[in-house]
Amino acid sequence: MSDSHATAPLPSALLSPTCRVAALQMVSTPDLERNLADAGHLIAEAAAAGAQLVLLPEYFCFMGQHESDKLALRETWRDGPIQRFLADAAQRHKLWIIGGTLPLTAPDTSRVLNSTLVFDPQGNEVARYDKIHLFSFEKGDESFDEARTISPGHAIQTFDAPFGRVGLSVCYDLRFPEQYRRMGDCALIVVPSAFTHTTGRAHWETLLRARAIENQCYVLAAAQGGKHENGRRTWGHSMLIDPWGQILAVRAEGAGVVSGELELARISEVRQSLPAWRHRVLD
Repeated sequence: MSDSHATAPLPSALLSPTCRVAALQMVSTPDLERNLADAGHLIAEAAAAGAQLVLLPEYFCFMGQHESDKLALRETWRDGPIQRFLADAAQRHKLWIIGGTLPLTAPDTSRVLNSTLVFDPQGNEVARYDKIHLFSFEKGDESFDEARTISPGHAIQTFDAPFGRVGLSVCYDLRFPEQYRRMGDCALIVVPSAFTHTTGRAHWETLLRARAIENQCYVLAAAQGGKHENGRRTWGHSMLIDPWGQILAVRAEGAGVVSGELELARISEVRQSLPAWRHRVLD
């Protein structure tokens, strides 16, 4: 793991010029084994299509009937069936897996950490990010307060992939641009999410494109997308966006794979023609 202020990007001569990336869209259920099986099929589909990096959505492993249900599935860091599933899938398919989020044990035993784990093609864990910003929303019959069951993380995290730095964030983090600025010079920002249908319809695409445009890098977002067995409806629209803010691929609803090519030359082209990244004055 690395804080974005602690490491410099890899020298450009050592970077792979392209990478095929994929976001998995799911409609997760209260059944852990079923969710892992569904995720496994989608990972295999993405790998067969040439993906070298796969991003799963937030809560890919479990969407319970009640927010507190996730407490029963929490795992100790680096030990548990969900973590073994991710490591095994990365090793079996020889690709990078960014494992959406899963519940990890928190110091406060009444809550969990909502954590993203990253595995390299050898199945080694190389990064962990605990979601910092916790969602709260009240409108009509919709009521959410993640702080009731989740403890916030505190550290911004990135990791180095063969094509460059990858910035880690989760869902509600998307509304806080200062977090992304502090990641430093990223080739890719990932956003595993479970946006509600209400907030997603209003803001999802706008926020994702803004993060790509202002950081002049690719953004890959893997979402929950559809009507869940617990009655919740998520927005979906998993997508890949280029550094100019152009949507390269998107899936509106339902389970499936969204994929596309990440090209370092495209990042350079955008930053050369509009050098906003170099013109930054404030940290």
